[in-house]
Amino acid sequence: MSDLQERARALDTADALAPLRELFTLDDTVYLDGNSLGALPRHVPARMQEVLTREWGELRIRSWGESGWWTAPERIGDRIAPIVGAAAGQIVVGDSTSVNVFKAVVAATRLAPEGRDEILVDANTFPTDGYIAGSAARMTGHRIVPVAPAEVPDALGPRTAAVLLNHVDYRSGRLHDLPALTAAAHAAGAVAVWDLCHSAGALPVDLDRHGVDLAVGCTYKYLNGGPGSPAYLYVAARHQPVFDSPLPGWTSHADPFAMTPGYEAAEGAARGRVGTPDILSMLALESSLDVWDGVGVEAVRAKSLALTDFFLECVAEYVPVGRVTSVTPAAHAERGSQVALRCEDAEPVMAALIARGVVGDLRRPDVLRFGFTPLYVGFADAERAARLLANVLDGLADVLDGSAAPVA
Repeated sequence: MSDLQERARALDTADALAPLRELFTLDDTVYLDGNSLGALPRHVPARMQEVLTREWGELRIRSWGESGWWTAPERIGDRIAPIVGAAAGQIVVGDSTSVNVFKAVVAATRLAPEGRDEILVDANTFPTDGYIAGSAARMTGHRIVPVAPAEVPDALGPRTAAVLLNHVDYRSGRLHDLPALTAAAHAAGAVAVWDLCHSAGALPVDLDRHGVDLAVGCTYKYLNGGPGSPAYLYVAARHQPVFDSPLPGWTSHADPFAMTPGYEAAEGAARGRVGTPDILSMLALESSLDVWDGVGVEAVRAKSLALTDFFLECVAEYVPVGRVTSVTPAAHAERGSQVALRCEDAEPVMAALIARGVVGDLRRPDVLRFGFTPLYVGFADAERAARLLANVLDGLADVLDGSAAPVA
C-alpha cells in the first residue's frame, strides 16, 4: 500500500462525516459527478412509495390539505434556508432553475431605480443563464453587458440595474467573491442576483448576512433531490412587499381559490410561485433533505477543501508531468467543491475512467470535471480516482505512440 493510500485510510477513519455515506445508495464506483446529479438517499424510495400508494392512491385530492401538498413549496424552502444561510420565509421551491432565473432577473430590473437600462451578466455563465437574461433584457428594454466577475466593480455604473452572477463557475470550479461583489453592486445602486447551483450544499453561502437581494439554485446536485427536482427562488424579506414577478400564476395569488380576474400578490416568498407544484419530485426532494439533519455547512466545507486538496496532491504525485493542468484555483477562498483538469484527450480519458469505475464528466473540448460531494465522497475515493487517472493517461500515451492496445 502506498503512502497516499495509507493517508487516505487514516483521513477516512478520522472523518466525522464519513458515516453519512451509509445514508446513500452507492456501490464500489467512485462517484465524482455529484455536481451534476447527486446520489440517491436510501430512504427516499420508501417515502415515495408512501406518497404514491397512500397520499395519491388513497387520499387523492384530499392530500392537498391533509398531506400538506399545498404548503410544500414554502415548507421545503424553509428546509433549504439554513443550508444557504437564510432565515425562514424567504425561499420558495418550484419550477426549474431557468424559470427562476427569468423571474429573478425581470424582478430585479423592476426593483432597480428608474432610468437604469443595463444588466451585467457573468461572461462565462452557464449558457441557460445567459440565454434567459438576454430574453429578459429584450422584454424589459435593457441591454446585456457580459463581464468577468472580477471586473464587475469596474463595470458597474449609474446605468446598471442588476447583476447576475454564478457563485461557482461550472467549468473551472472557481468560487467568486459573493460578499464583495454584492457589496459593490449595492454601492452602485444595483440589484444583486446570484446563481447558487454549484455552491449550495457544498459551502457556506450566507445570503442574509451578505445582503443578497435575489438568488436561485437547483436541488439535484449537492442537495441530492433527484433528476429534474424543482429549483428554488430566494427573495430577501426586505424586497418581498414589492417583489413583482413576471410570471404571476394563480398559486402566487393572495387568494388562489377565489379565482378572481384581477391579480393580487400573496405575501412573502409565495409571490415566487407560479402554477401547480410538481408534487412527486417536490416530495422526493423534501425526503432527500433529511440527510442534512444535524449536518453543518461549515463541516461540509472543511471536508470539501480537504478532499480537493488531497485529490490535487494525488494527481501531482501519480500523473505524469504535463499531461493535465488544473484550472481550478489553488486558493481555498477561490475554490468550489470540484476540480477541473485540462487534458488534451479529455473525452477518451473520461470514457476510460468511467469504464474503470471512476465517474466524473467533461466539458468540451478539454476539461475533465471531478465533483466532490462531502456527504458521501471519501479520501480513498480521491486517491483511487487520481491513481486510475494516471493509469489511463499512461495507457493512452502508449496507444498514441503505437506501443499498446487502445484504452478500453
